[in-house]
Amino acid sequence: MNDEDKANTVLIKEAARSILKDEIKHLNLVPSVAIKLLKLTNDDNARIESLSLIIETEPVLAAKILKQVNSAAYALPNKITSIHRAVNMLGFSTVRQLAINLLLYNKLVHQDSKQAFDLLFFWQHCLYVASLSRRIALALGHQDPDLVYTGGLLHDIGKIVMETYGRVTYSDFITSMDKSGNSSIEEERLFFGITHAEMGHIFCLEWQLPTSIMAIAACHHNQPAETSPYAKYKTEIAIVSFANYIAWIQGIGSATHDSHSKLQSAVLEAINIDQLNLEALLQQVDQDMKITREFYDIQLPGLTTLRATLVKATINLSQISTDKPYVAADTSGRKSSSCLTAPHHSLNPDEFIPRTLEAIQGEFSFDRSIMFTIDPKRRCLIASYGWPESILQAQLQPFEIDMSGIFGLLLKCLREKKAVIINTKLEPHNQIIQRLKTNEFIAVPVLHHNRLVGVLYADNSLSKKTMHEQLLPEIMPIAYELGIAMFNAKQYNQQKKHAQLDHLTQLFNKRMVNNVLTDIFQGDESKLANIAIGFVDIDKFKLFNDTCGHQAGDDALKIVADILRSLTRPGDFIGRYGGEEFLFILRNTDQKGAYGYAERLRSEIERRGKIMSGRFHGHLLTVSIGVSMYSTDYTHYNDMIEAADQAMYRAKNEGRNRIVMQPEIVADKNKLASSYDTTVSG
Repeated sequence: MNDEDKANTVLIKEAARSILKDEIKHLNLVPSVAIKLLKLTNDDNARIESLSLIIETEPVLAAKILKQVNSAAYALPNKITSIHRAVNMLGFSTVRQLAINLLLYNKLVHQDSKQAFDLLFFWQHCLYVASLSRRIALALGHQDPDLVYTGGLLHDIGKIVMETYGRVTYSDFITSMDKSGNSSIEEERLFFGITHAEMGHIFCLEWQLPTSIMAIAACHHNQPAETSPYAKYKTEIAIVSFANYIAWIQGIGSATHDSHSKLQSAVLEAINIDQLNLEALLQQVDQDMKITREFYDIQLPGLTTLRATLVKATINLSQISTDKPYVAADTSGRKSSSCLTAPHHSLNPDEFIPRTLEAIQGEFSFDRSIMFTIDPKRRCLIASYGWPESILQAQLQPFEIDMSGIFGLLLKCLREKKAVIINTKLEPHNQIIQRLKTNEFIAVPVLHHNRLVGVLYADNSLSKKTMHEQLLPEIMPIAYELGIAMFNAKQYNQQKKHAQLDHLTQLFNKRMVNNVLTDIFQGDESKLANIAIGFVDIDKFKLFNDTCGHQAGDDALKIVADILRSLTRPGDFIGRYGGEEFLFILRNTDQKGAYGYAERLRSEIERRGKIMSGRFHGHLLTVSIGVSMYSTDYTHYNDMIEAADQAMYRAKNEGRNRIVMQPEIVADKNKLASSYDTTVSG
């Protein structure tokens, strides 16, 4: 991979990260067993043994494989009772293909879908493309038809990633699509800032799928350049692209919305379709799909539907050049606005709003632009972002406009949600004109579901160019996209915060504990010397549930969480580690300070437990605490956690309701108990 390819991959990864709820490597999308099946070696002897072993270790999969191979579809003379025999009888290719199909079907689409992106329809498309790809590969004498089949099955995996784990889903994309005439690929880039092919490529990279599969996922809409590392797979890519095209013109696209598909001339250069008996191939695939329909109970489109689709496809293709990229008509003469794509590259307002303002300035040649956000509690507009950045220099801060002081055209903009042009002739006393020393500016409402979330400002204060009314309808779509992006960013932040918290105690969860410790141990080594980690475990917690019921157990957890919050300094960290265990991380402390904090915590929980003993049927609420101080012997934070855990178990074994330090500390414990500064955290 050359430097340019590497740079592009980094950019695509960033774009993918910005629209997904989690890192791709954490996405539980393709079962690990399926990954193993995809990675099997080409050694025939090893393949049969490896395949049998993998399937046999998955009982549910093994049962389904045996049920299928014993069905009428395979017409075997004797009943097959072992996976190893099934592989020998049917062959590696057939069993591996069947296993992968079952795994992906059960994981991805074995569910009722009421979303715009119909997962069952998508699965039908993948199977059709896979089956046709394999048949074409066989007809062309390809050395590995199974590879082409798998590539066809996974070519659109990026769509599933977007639908299942996108902050904005593929269903949202389908719902938003208009009838612009653009291909789905072009519309995807406008909507997400990334295409499903690019998303599929990144997914395959992160999950380390075979390079051939990566190539097909990445390039099935655009053949790779000769310098690309995927160029050697151009035949496989071309076969899947051709099968994908044939599926589309028959009405078997990956989604019901699919707009026109394009068959590149490079595809026809890579494969000689004159060698193909298309009639025979389609009949064979029809037979494959008949078996598929019976097995998965998928209803395929009838002849009438296919004929209607063919007519529509022919009409579309007669109007579109197969090699020239389609560009939607723009009556303004301006190219498709890059401003519209800017909000989709990130869900961080500090990134996408300045980027959008910069794009607006370049697109419309404005001198300055500002994004005013709304503070509903204080009822004011706040100048939050500006471009160029110097527009909101120190002397202009804070730049706030009280809602009660807004009048005239700006008030009309807010109330009627219409873009307006305001100048000194109409409103010489307008406070924005006076504050920014301009003669004229545009104000555009930024909306989401017709609710005002901000105001977009732009002027030509330096060039003095007149701002014309025809600019208003051109800039409104940008404000609309900004509104969606700002809403999505707010929703994402709320979801992110929710995902970081334990739902019962509202403390941070184990995942956040690990993230914080990772950051600490990757930071400045000099600060590690003053770190303490403590395990807090509720004594005899099972009795709360067994004696008083699970509600009492939940109440005990909440009490401990509340006390942790009340006694912990800002800058330190507390979280629920799991079950009845809590973990604290203290910064800038020493043995005395860590012991002091732990003792305050232990004694307060004991005190509260005595008060609440009636609620818990006389059972006392106490905790055992183990604390470890950082040592250079700890090469990973897990070592430090393990030391604290062992110290906690010592406290349990020594009688509970006590603290054990690692390393041990010998001193006056009454003095130690007051040595932690207990400034209350927020």
